[in-house]
Amino acid sequence: MTHDIIIIGAGAAGMMCAATAGQRGRRVLLLDHLDRAGAKILISGGGRCNFTNVNGGMADRYLSANPHFAKSALGRYRPADFIAMVDAYGIAWHEKTLGQLFCDGSAKQIVAMLEEECAKGGVETRLLTRIAGIAHADGTYRIETPNGDVSAPSLVIATGGPSIPKMGATGFAYDVARQFGLKVVEPRPALVPLTLGADDRLFEELSGVSLDVVASAGKASFREAALFTHRGLSGPAILQISSYWRNGGEIALDLLPDVPATMLVDAKAARPKAEFRTVLRDLFPDRLADALSARLALTGTMAGLKDQALAEAGRRLKAWRFTPSGSEGFAKAEVTIGGVSTDGLDQKSLVAKKVPGLHFIGEAVDVTGWLGGYNFQWAWASGRAAGEAA
Repeated sequence: MTHDIIIIGAGAAGMMCAATAGQRGRRVLLLDHLDRAGAKILISGGGRCNFTNVNGGMADRYLSANPHFAKSALGRYRPADFIAMVDAYGIAWHEKTLGQLFCDGSAKQIVAMLEEECAKGGVETRLLTRIAGIAHADGTYRIETPNGDVSAPSLVIATGGPSIPKMGATGFAYDVARQFGLKVVEPRPALVPLTLGADDRLFEELSGVSLDVVASAGKASFREAALFTHRGLSGPAILQISSYWRNGGEIALDLLPDVPATMLVDAKAARPKAEFRTVLRDLFPDRLADALSARLALTGTMAGLKDQALAEAGRRLKAWRFTPSGSEGFAKAEVTIGGVSTDGLDQKSLVAKKVPGLHFIGEAVDVTGWLGGYNFQWAWASGRAAGEAA
């Protein structure tokens, strides 16, 4: 047996795990079916990699069937720890809105840093390696590949979920989990644009219009920008709330977060001669104001409209309700909600409780962060946790 640990998946979690284990003196083999490591890192953040969030250690920013599961790993490897590594490599970065941290330069710097960390640990990396099968007997995992079998007593699955299939993403991790008797929480697209049905197609002509909103679904709400698209709605607020939305559910948008619901009644008193559409144009981009005016079916001067009708219109603008027809699916989803059930994993080491030596980390696990660097922080933290234990 030539290796102590085999890690399948050379993404953020897999590389962090490999570097951590390798620098502990473990003999590590890192496998991936793509032609380079860190492929998803390279496209993140518009090529600048939103590599963590200053609030990334807060477990309530992550969705899971077990909301407490992520606390252990996140508590032991914090955003400050990853930032210290970035700083040690002289990678310049900046903080954008809501605690999001980006490279000043390129995501390539983060990948190069992780590759160097792996090199320090003597990690052997084999790319363009397809996994033909996995067997486990006598405390050893045997991995079949076209270039021959490899084996080790510890196996880490870091292949993520099926989001962004054009990057080579698959449900491989779920197949492995099921092979070894672990449950899988139904995966679905997350941080994904939502589509609108015929009833809401008034927004079709608004493609390209952006607006600061509060998007709500159930008890969750996010204040960020929403973007109207030719298929529906996108933008940070929509991507965030998509993680909390389920098919058939309703979403509410507060289109005027800083304006009271009485705004139209107040405008009538202040500007009785103004046209209703003119008042809306003072509140919204012109195209959106015209579309909303048509949907609210109010025309004429403010003085000619009843207070009751204006009050109802104000309430609608503060909670514009719609039921998405669906989402744009895994093809456009930044991450996957669901995955390998945390019920079968140890929260400290992410090892399968009933299958010694088998770990699942990163997006493959049923832990999904908010938009803005949280999913990378989970990748670093879970990769470090498994790398310290395997």
